[in-house]
Amino acid sequence: MMNKVFVLGSVNMDMVMQAERMPLEGETISGTGFLLNAGGKGANQAVAVRKSGGSLKFCAGVGDDVFGEQLVNTLREYEVDTENVRTIAGTNSGLAQITVVNGDNRIILYGGANESLDAEAAKKFLAEAAKGDIFLIQLEIAPAVVLASLKTAKERGMQTILNPAPAQNFRSEMLNFTDIIIPNEAEARCISGKEDVEEAARLLSEVVREVIVTVGEKGCIYCCGNSLEAFPCPRVKVVDTTAAGDTFCGAFAARLSRGYSVKEAIGYAQKAASLAVTKSGALQSIPSESEVLKTTFRIA
Repeated sequence: MMNKVFVLGSVNMDMVMQAERMPLEGETISGTGFLLNAGGKGANQAVAVRKSGGSLKFCAGVGDDVFGEQLVNTLREYEVDTENVRTIAGTNSGLAQITVVNGDNRIILYGGANESLDAEAAKKFLAEAAKGDIFLIQLEIAPAVVLASLKTAKERGMQTILNPAPAQNFRSEMLNFTDIIIPNEAEARCISGKEDVEEAARLLSEVVREVIVTVGEKGCIYCCGNSLEAFPCPRVKVVDTTAAGDTFCGAFAARLSRGYSVKEAIGYAQKAASLAVTKSGALQSIPSESEVLKTTFRIA
């Protein structure tokens, strides 16, 4: 039996440019390879769920500007159900300014319509969820809405997954309603106060049942109770790390919803994220399940 994956989160129009280096203060430099494409952590994770064969429900907000309709149409192209994607009157759509240097990215976010999602909309969205369904959420929407929706999800008997990004929107109370937390290295350090990633994972696991810290090209660390295990990452040529973490989260949730174990889901998600970084952009870089399964990887 397949459980549904409910994703609540952001939709942004990404403005992406490549550069040889980051500009200094007051400096203008030339960029290359400009891309204007749909993204946002919520949308990225929703598409990753669908492309990995998950049964998806998605809730988000877009503005009534030039980008809003384009974002909704793009989601539909990726077979994402947009029934719960609302157009917020009088607002602009979320935007992300992304600069890619040597395959790594630097991002500036403008929340826009993403900040208009409220707890009531989240509660209505989750009303059709059944016990055992999975709830996946990130922090590109208001922290109060994240907290309220996690609480609602637990009340409905759902399995909750929190991707605490960006970490500055994290509230410690969220952990009380989280079953699995998936931060990257920087986020783990920020929310735990520990510099050592393994120490951070162990501290978080005192509150959250299962902790997965993604550590870039080194793979990830999985901590459950007193057990801590490292999962090495497949080796690939990195082009653009945009949406790598989101691909991991969405692919992981999709695999979990289909009855795979946490460790099996981690292995699959790492392969999906590794393929994502070999392409530029956000949604278009996310691989399908068939791509992941047919690719032979060399483990680092």
